[in-house]
Amino acid sequence: MEEKGFRRPDAAFWRGRRVLLTGHTGFKGSWLAFWLVELGAEVTGVALPPEPGPSLFKALGLASRLNHRIGDIRDPAVLHQAVEACRPEVVLHLAAQPLVRRSYSEPVSTWETNVMGTIHLLQALRPLPAPCTAVLITTDKVYRNNEWLYGYRENDPLGGHDPYSSSKAAAELAIASWRNSFCGDQPHQTPHLRVASARAGNVIGGGDWAADRIVPDAMRALAEDRPIGVRNPSATRPWQHVLEPLGGYLRLAEQLASAADPAPLATAFNFGPQLEANRSVRELVEESLRHWPGSWEDQSDPSSPHEANLLNLVIDRAHHQLGWAPRWSFATTIERTVRWYRQVYEAGSDALACCQDDLTHYLNSFPS
Repeated sequence: MEEKGFRRPDAAFWRGRRVLLTGHTGFKGSWLAFWLVELGAEVTGVALPPEPGPSLFKALGLASRLNHRIGDIRDPAVLHQAVEACRPEVVLHLAAQPLVRRSYSEPVSTWETNVMGTIHLLQALRPLPAPCTAVLITTDKVYRNNEWLYGYRENDPLGGHDPYSSSKAAAELAIASWRNSFCGDQPHQTPHLRVASARAGNVIGGGDWAADRIVPDAMRALAEDRPIGVRNPSATRPWQHVLEPLGGYLRLAEQLASAADPAPLATAFNFGPQLEANRSVRELVEESLRHWPGSWEDQSDPSSPHEANLLNLVIDRAHHQLGWAPRWSFATTIERTVRWYRQVYEAGSDALACCQDDLTHYLNSFPS
């Protein structure tokens, strides 16, 4: 792929900029909060407390590095108060119930969080008196999955078999409807509010300790000298390091905020890896074992809740309109991810130092 024009996020844009970040205590949210702080942004975060157990948010000491607010996005007052306190110039909305298997046991709260939480945030932004750009994060699982070999484009039909996927598809519909209804120059609209959505998933990297995700499950098993249990070894996913889509979100926010005509950018964008990174779970695990020796075992269960087998995204829109492209190969993504966990688990390395090393390595992959 031609490298010309592909740029890292612009530190000059973010320095001193007021940013409201939801979901900053989660895995992706913690990485994004860390990056924004490194860029010099003034970050206000609103989220639930970190999940019990190991937490990247805690390990990075983020509570003291930003304006940390605890709150549930299902409560409209929480978001109105956060918006009033922050007066954001940019909003990055990551707060969600993000787990497919949990959505089967907690379907109502999944829908409440992923759909109504998004709507509550959009409503809280309507009274803002100054320009604001909002990038709302959904997932690569918003598409009606036909189990085909072709990648999904942003204009393909939305769907979702499980409560998580369908709630995120519903959030996309709500975002598009809200943008059409309330962003514009009519009396009932907010003319200086610009809204886009971003679709990414199967994000891996150091610091994820969630249950029922293959990488943290695998790293826990290796640290405890147990075989890695694999539920669906033949399922393929577009694996990408967490820094890849986060860099895309930052680029989207920068360009949407700066555009003379925001219309071409006020839409949905896919962020995924190059095609070679669409690999099976088996390949992911076996590549991981090259960097941390161990074993794995097939724990397939035909009675388990449905999970898609084939999924990948077409990323042409982000390529052409944002000048964005993934930087790391599948091999590099796995190597950097396993390195992070092994340094923390085995060598007792500091999580902050490991994240800074990954971010430096990632930024150095851009053309000068």
